[in-house]
Amino acid sequence: MKDTLRLIVVLTLICLLAGLMLAWVNKFTAEPIKQAELAEKMNALREVLPEYDNAPNSDTCVIESDGKEWIFYVARKGGSFVGAAFETVSSEGYGGDITIMVGVTADESLCAIDVLKAKETPGLGAKIDAPEFKEQFSGKGIEATTWAVTKDQGDIHAVTAATISSRAVVTAVSQGLDVLKKNLDTISKAGS
Repeated sequence: MKDTLRLIVVLTLICLLAGLMLAWVNKFTAEPIKQAELAEKMNALREVLPEYDNAPNSDTCVIESDGKEWIFYVARKGGSFVGAAFETVSSEGYGGDITIMVGVTADESLCAIDVLKAKETPGLGAKIDAPEFKEQFSGKGIEATTWAVTKDQGDIHAVTAATISSRAVVTAVSQGLDVLKKNLDTISKAGS
């Protein structure tokens, strides 16, 4: 009985110490992590949006659609709307969630996409972040494009041996574009 009680006390102290250490580490790393995520988002916005002179990360428009909140980052140049970007997530990736930043120009064509987070198979699905795959989205008209991979009679060529990952990206882009199309007038006028 004495040994069992001593074991319980020792394990409790170890767990308490480990919990305190984790809380201490979290206290000092939370802000740098937040700053790194903001910098990553700003880099993605610069990559996917046409040239702008405002601050899209603070010039936003929030749209509620099908129970999901979409944040559109509005790009302006000389006060005129030049495009918008949005973050979209697909849970249909081979390795789990794929998070993408998508930029659209004022003339309703895709400017660019950027893969923010993905846990796809190295050497295969991870190629969704390769320029060869991402560049095929640039310049595609929102209405004039069939947003599916060619295997599904669409206009986007899938990464060889990574159709699941490619489909996930195209599906995520398509879902965001649907919301954008329905709300483009509201988004373009937001904050102006």
